[in-house]
Amino acid sequence: MRQAHVVRNTAETAIDLTLCLDGRGTAAISTGCGFLDHMLTLFAKHGRFDLSVACQGDTQVDFHHTAEDIGIALGQAFAKAVGDKRGIVRYGSMMLPMDESLILSAVDLSGRCGLYYELDIPTEKVGTFDTELVEEFWWGFVRQAACTLHIRQLAGTNAHHIIEGAYKSVARSLRAAVTVEAAFADEIPSTKGVL
Repeated sequence: MRQAHVVRNTAETAIDLTLCLDGRGTAAISTGCGFLDHMLTLFAKHGRFDLSVACQGDTQVDFHHTAEDIGIALGQAFAKAVGDKRGIVRYGSMMLPMDESLILSAVDLSGRCGLYYELDIPTEKVGTFDTELVEEFWWGFVRQAACTLHIRQLAGTNAHHIIEGAYKSVARSLRAAVTVEAAFADEIPSTKGVL
């Protein structure tokens, strides 16, 4: 089983995160932010990742440090769990409809980080969650996972649907990228021989 455990403690957050790439989509999430709990739960379900996250953060200020630091910890866990990337597909993409919203995501587990984020979220908040933190979360993730991630909104006007569609779409793209192809189990998916 490809799995990882990450503990990240700063002056702003204390995070304990466990990830299993070869899971069933089970989640145990407690971040102090209900909306983020929901996004991580559906991320686990749609990626078929087993994910547990416990975070104590300075949520009395806002959710910025919590969202960013969980993105960082999740990216670290992905990097550890996928290891040297031997046998994986490496690439994944998904075009996901979420009611009126349509989200495209594509990922390359290249060893190079980049986020190409094109979501036009029409409100500043969903509940108490600042919608600008969606981008902060994914920046934290890609920097630590060392991957290139594109997230593009093709349609949509409902902030909740756009964000939920993005988390689901990225989860399914990552699921495809980390899939092991048995015929190539001993190969690194790069002409360089390393990722």
